[in-house]
This record gives sequence, structure tokens and C-alpha cells, in this order.
Amino acid sequence: MAHQTVARRASMRHLVYLTDDRGILEHAKGSRPRYSHGYCTDDNARLLIVAARDKGRSLGSNVLAHISMQFLIDALVEDGRIRNRLSFERIWQDDPSTNDCWGRAVWAFGTAVAQSNDSMVRRNSFEAFERSAHWRSDSLRSACFAALGAAEILRVAPHDELALDLIRHARDLIASIRHSSPWNWPEPRLTYANAAIAETLLVAGSALNDPEATEQGIFLLQWLLDIETHDDHYSVTPTTGRGPGDPKPAFDQQPIELAAIADACARARWITGDDQWEKWLHRAVDWFHGHNDLGVPMINFDTWGGYDGLCEEGPNLNQGAESTLAMVATLQYAPMLESLRT
Repeated sequence: MAHQTVARRASMRHLVYLTDDRGILEHAKGSRPRYSHGYCTDDNARLLIVAARDKGRSLGSNVLAHISMQFLIDALVEDGRIRNRLSFERIWQDDPSTNDCWGRAVWAFGTAVAQSNDSMVRRNSFEAFERSAHWRSDSLRSACFAALGAAEILRVAPHDELALDLIRHARDLIASIRHSSPWNWPEPRLTYANAAIAETLLVAGSALNDPEATEQGIFLLQWLLDIETHDDHYSVTPTTGRGPGDPKPAFDQQPIELAAIADACARARWITGDDQWEKWLHRAVDWFHGHNDLGVPMINFDTWGGYDGLCEEGPNLNQGAESTLAMVATLQYAPMLESLRT
């Protein structure tokens, strides 16, 4: 399948700039870190995922993996739940939970186990996965994030019961809410990280030998991609959500939506072997290069920071952790896709 690859491997330079010895700082004013806003587990989990996927190819990625892994382990309390917010003064600001921060941490631990090139990162992350993975979350996205981490564990330990049960739980949770939805999507409105739900069904189908889950995952992903497309580019769900009949385009659009789409399309490509998913994955990459509703790049190529959102009047020029990590995570797939064709 011919396609011009517009994205080279994303630099981690801005991620290094946002990270100190404790973790990656959550927010930035322009490209400058906003120290007063401190850190969050969600972003450090995302950082561990992209650093582990990099396998030491980029300058600093192994150091970033160690720092973010240690942040997550420190956020993990004895019973396996996770705290999310840490002040710059190194004081935890919230109680441990099984909310999104837990799910993302489990996802990051699993990814580090399967993909890091560092034996210490792999070993410590597996121990942390075992501590945290006996919990079950009734929050849909938290359960899905944890299932994606469990799928990574199965790459190196195919019969791991904790991982298999996390995936079963997420699959069953998705099934339990489908009957109340007024449209094809399981929920009444699209909100955030929507593609992770479809990807979880793909993971469940593969891991649990459940062809119905695979079929439903493919159906939901294709349906979502059609909903999230305007003309020939992505016009993703805005921060206010999207319901049946809502107009497009709508703002503000968040880079994390493209990262979730890219992950799901890559998963569909690997599971089905169908190269049609490469088109949709490249479209996510292209969004950051300006193939979006406003025709503007969402990357600062001087800093290699990702802009915080696509607003009606243009990009939000702040380059915080979440948006930069979403950009890097999406662009990581360009060379991976090239390797699939060789």
C-alpha cells in the first residue's frame, strides 16, 4: 500500500525539557514548564509507554523510562491502588484510587515489561503490575487502559491469569453498557480516548479466543473513524463530547484523541493483517502535520513540543506533557509501519 510518510521519528527533546529527576511536569506556558502545577501519574504513565516503545533509540529515552517508572512505583500504595497528583514540593495531593490514573499505570507497567530494552525497567514494572493488577475498576476507560496493559503482559507471559482476568473484566464491562445506548457506540456520547474501547475489544478477541469481541471491535473502530472524519481528515471529538447529530467540525480538539486512534488502528492492523488500517493510522500522523480542520501543524518543530489543542481560532500554543506525549506516541508508528512493509 503506497503512502507518503510525512512524519519522521519524533524527537523526545521537549519531553526531556519537561522532565526533572522526579517526573514529567504536567503543564507548560508556551514551551516552559509550569513548576507550580506539579506532576500527575497520568502523564508519567504516558511517558513510560513512549519511552519503553522507543527502546533506547532516542537520546534520553532510557533515562525517561527510569524516571517515569519510579514515579509510578512511588504513586503505587501497598494495596495496589494509585495516587495521581504530586505537588512540585513532592507532596501527594489526593487519595489512591482505581480511576484513570490506575488504569494508565497498569497500561504503562505492561508496556514496559513487553517493550523496554532495559532489564531493570522490565523487572520492576512486572513487580508493580502484579501489585496493582488484582484490582478491578468499574470506570470504563480505566478498565480499558488496564486491559491494554494486560495485553502487553501476555506478549511475554501468554498464560498470566491476572492479565487475562483484567481483559475479561473490561470486555464484560463494555458489554454491560451497550444495551442502553441510542446509537452504535456503547455510550450515549463520545467523550475522551474513545478508540481505547474498540481497541480493548480487539485485545479481548485475540487474548480470549473470542471472535465476537474481535468482530465488535472492528465494527466499533470503523464506525468511530467514520464519525471522527470530516472530508478527508480527522475532525475528532471536542472536549465537550460528541453525540448523535452533533455538527462537525467542533472545538477544542485534543491530541490525545489522535493517539488513541493511532493505537487502535495499529492494533487492528496487527490483529487482522489488513493493510487498510495503515491509511487510518497515517491519517492520525498527518493530523499533527496540518491535515486537520484548520490546516495548521500541531507540532512546534523548533522545540518538538506538541500544541495543547486545536481551537477554533488556531492551536493552543502551550506545549504541555499530555499533548507532547500524544504527538510523540502517534509519530512513533511511522517507522513501525514502514517495517511492516519490508
